[in-house]
Amino acid sequence: MTSVTMNAFQVLVDDIKQVLGPSSGLNSEDVEVEDLTHLMERYVSNAQEWTPYALSNENMPYTRNLVDEGNGKANLLVLVWTPGKSSPIHDHGNAHCLMKILHGNLTETRYDFPDGDKEKPMEIKSERVHKENAVAYMADELGLHRMSNHGSDYAVSLHLYTPPNVARRGCNIFNPQTGKKTHVAKCGNYSMYGQRVKEN
Repeated sequence: MTSVTMNAFQVLVDDIKQVLGPSSGLNSEDVEVEDLTHLMERYVSNAQEWTPYALSNENMPYTRNLVDEGNGKANLLVLVWTPGKSSPIHDHGNAHCLMKILHGNLTETRYDFPDGDKEKPMEIKSERVHKENAVAYMADELGLHRMSNHGSDYAVSLHLYTPPNVARRGCNIFNPQTGKKTHVAKCGNYSMYGQRVKEN
């Protein structure tokens, strides 16, 4: 019988699955964010380990590459960020989001949810640069955010979304000039388990 040696990235994926457990519910209140954060913090990024999942496309601001579905209770994704590009301002569909920078730097700009129906420019609440191996947490109770790659090289980040509400029901994006909300029904994956997803 041959034993398969897992690299540190594969161990991280497996450990995340263990923390999420085989039978815990999908309610985000069941999730031990601190335990998951510590796992992410302990992993030291090694490009040889995660590169098989890091598929990029220079014609897109970023790609979503599924690594694991965490016993159906989470989505673990490698996001590859095109230089000079950003995500829209968005919410997280009432889910936890943990992010670890695997390569490069990403700038996170946070905003409050728009107040009422009045259209006005969204005000920046905070902005910080997350460097390689940094871990950050985001959830709807903390507001909205936009992620940006201001560098000249691709940036790569690992994102854990639990429960996987956005993959199932989409999320809301917000116009920075007016605060107007638009629902995006499906946030699809560019690849799954290292294999490019065929476009319909």
